[in-house]
Amino acid sequence: MKEGKKHQMKSKQESTIFTIIPGIILCLMIMMLGIVLADQLGVFLVILNVLPEGSASPVSGIFVAIIIGVIIRNTIGLHHYFNQGVAFSVKFALHAGIVLLGLRLSLTEALTLGAWVLPLIIVCIASGLFVTLYFTRRLDQSQRLGTLIAGGTGICGVTAIMAISPVIKAKDNEIAYAVANITIFGLVSMLLYPYAAHAVFGDDPVKVGLFLGTAIHDTAQVTGSALIHSQIYDMEKVIDVAMVTKLTRNLFIIAVIPFVSYLFYKNNGDSDATRTLPKWYKFIPVFVLLFLALSLVRTVGDMTLEQTGQAFGLLATSSWESFHNFWSSFGSTYMLGIAMAGVGLSTDFSMFKGLGMKPFYIGLIASISVGLVSLTLVSLFGHLI
Repeated sequence: MKEGKKHQMKSKQESTIFTIIPGIILCLMIMMLGIVLADQLGVFLVILNVLPEGSASPVSGIFVAIIIGVIIRNTIGLHHYFNQGVAFSVKFALHAGIVLLGLRLSLTEALTLGAWVLPLIIVCIASGLFVTLYFTRRLDQSQRLGTLIAGGTGICGVTAIMAISPVIKAKDNEIAYAVANITIFGLVSMLLYPYAAHAVFGDDPVKVGLFLGTAIHDTAQVTGSALIHSQIYDMEKVIDVAMVTKLTRNLFIIAVIPFVSYLFYKNNGDSDATRTLPKWYKFIPVFVLLFLALSLVRTVGDMTLEQTGQAFGLLATSSWESFHNFWSSFGSTYMLGIAMAGVGLSTDFSMFKGLGMKPFYIGLIASISVGLVSLTLVSLFGHLI
């Protein structure tokens, strides 16, 4: 009996692996195609004398990969054969890439930056929540839908929507429309904000990273925008600042979800807003903790290298640098690149059908308001961080 169960479990695991491989390979191919096409565009513009000799392409490979994915999904469609692998890429490859970025930052740097950006994050979250809920009432739309869009815009995109939806008993079409809102406006922001941030903040990676980390909704979208900016303007520090800002913002899900749920029940004549809430610790994303764990590894490695001449008493300077550079680059280049191709392939514009245009306007207003608040605050106070 035990051997039979083991055989069934092994077969199930092998089946799962084979179902995700095609989608992962598709995402990898789109990522590589995006890089090639972006490079060729740069060469073509040099030939036309639009750019001077030796200039890099003005378009990021990640940008092109996302656009290719969006076009494929909304024209020929995505065969179900690839669905599980694409979903795996968007979730697990993204999280793995973010975790590996932890090796680029010491724990002290990560926690210090996270603490400094708290006021900025709080104001951006609050503006997103209250603007969204206000216009939901003004446009006489479903409070459930407005609450979902508010949570997704203010905190962490789709993750917040999926966490809030069972608490307020949201309908399937409301969940789908809220996800569509976050997806489309986050996608537009992801593609445009890197250029806007450079135009406003120039070569200041801290201000650019703060803006991208607070103005864009979903973790995947913030990651994509930071990668695009880094590839075009050659500022890797933008990725570090944007990711720490976004991961700190994600932690507010612990407090904000009970709060928006309370507001929903209060506005609907029910004060028992906490009766269906999960325990607080279930809201903490595991990949955030793993990111901090690898930041700790980097910190201890650097400290032991400085004190003894060998990281952890094992690796010389060159070996330690090769180790953390390789794995952090692998995360930012391949894992996050595959995830971004998956984001494009997951963007289905048909999700907007069914509830009319007013919820679309709510999402648009919410997205613009958060972006403007972030832009203003970073412009005024970014130099203090």
